[in-house]
Amino acid sequence: MNKNKPEIWVDADACPVKNSILEEAERCEVLVNYVASYNHRLSLSHPLARSITVDASSQSADMYIANHIRAGDIVITDDYGLACLALGKECLALGTRGKEYTRDTISFLLMNRHISQQAAKAGGKRKGPRPLSNQEIDYFRQKLRKLLCNLEGI
Repeated sequence: MNKNKPEIWVDADACPVKNSILEEAERCEVLVNYVASYNHRLSLSHPLARSITVDASSQSADMYIANHIRAGDIVITDDYGLACLALGKECLALGTRGKEYTRDTISFLLMNRHISQQAAKAGGKRKGPRPLSNQEIDYFRQKLRKLLCNLEGI
């Protein structure tokens, strides 16, 4: 693997598009690093896939990724905090529904997360994300393909 070639880093604990990521990465021969806690062990058998297991602390996968990414890498996460750290390191950040995080949008998203957390502490109800539809998975794949093509200059 080319050390200068960007890599994909996946916050894999609850990632619903693991297979889609690898399929898109194959097109450009980009290494995919799946980082998950030992509670979410992954069994991947592919030359472009690397499975990294971290401890079960709540931010272990995020911190591992933040400490290993390099400028130009792609980080796939639904965690706004990790996306913010990735953007600060000149990486590209993409959510599992195809939302590309940018410096222009991340502050707003972090503020909304904070407000939601405060409401939950005050007894408000919080729902988890709904399952991805086939259209959302296709949209994610298109967005990832576009990012990869831009990196490759295709």
